Amino acid sequence: MADSGTPTPTGEDQPGGDRLRLDRQRILEAGKVFIEQHGVRQLSMRRLGAELDVEAMSLYRYVPSREDLLDGIVESVVDELYSDPEVYVEPRYGWQDYLLRLAHGLRRLAMKHPQVFPLIATRPTEAPWVRPPLRSLRWVESFLRAMTNAGFSNENAVEAYRAFSSFLIGHLLLEVAALGADIGPVEDTGHSPSRQADLTDYPLLQELQGLLSEDHSKQEFDTALDSLLDRLDSQLN
Repeated sequence: MADSGTPTPTGEDQPGGDRLRLDRQRILEAGKVFIEQHGVRQLSMRRLGAELDVEAMSLYRYVPSREDLLDGIVESVVDELYSDPEVYVEPRYGWQDYLLRLAHGLRRLAMKHPQVFPLIATRPTEAPWVRPPLRSLRWVESFLRAMTNAGFSNENAVEAYRAFSSFLIGHLLLEVAALGADIGPVEDTGHSPSRQADLTDYPLLQELQGLLSEDHSKQEFDTALDSLLDRLDSQLN
């Protein structure tokens, strides 16, 4: 007869149990799958724990909160760009080739994770003063470096970043919405990033923080609209 004072090992305590193999990366991967299957509004620590066959409390060892879980999922998706062989972190064949590769890489990412992708455009970043914000400061630094090394002034490099990012995010959000993705507001807009940006490794971001924090949304909208009208007008000539 078993000693009633000895707890029966379950989950993480069992040899070979699912909880024994639990780690942050596995939780983030499961979170990505869950969102793609059920949508981000349905994601909770309890439901994700059930998917992993563990108690929700077991997840908190690796992801302290749902906010941290969502941030980790977004960072995990953005990190996939670094393993895309068609995308270069730094320009190899000029700035245009670099931007083309980055744009197509982001589109592949959006098509692969259509339900997660809207979070990339809405989750608070470590540097929310970057307009529009992009999850990866490494990519922002790389973008600005590519532009300035190609001869763009600081002001024009920031303008190029804004135009490029606004075009990509806007277009890709429409694409994933057509695939059924929920692009409406999900989280509390008052949520702030869990940590502040460490810009030690990003000298251009430090140097251009003032320019990057300026809001020229209306001017950029008018410029983009004028360009579109000029393009349509050219088709008549």
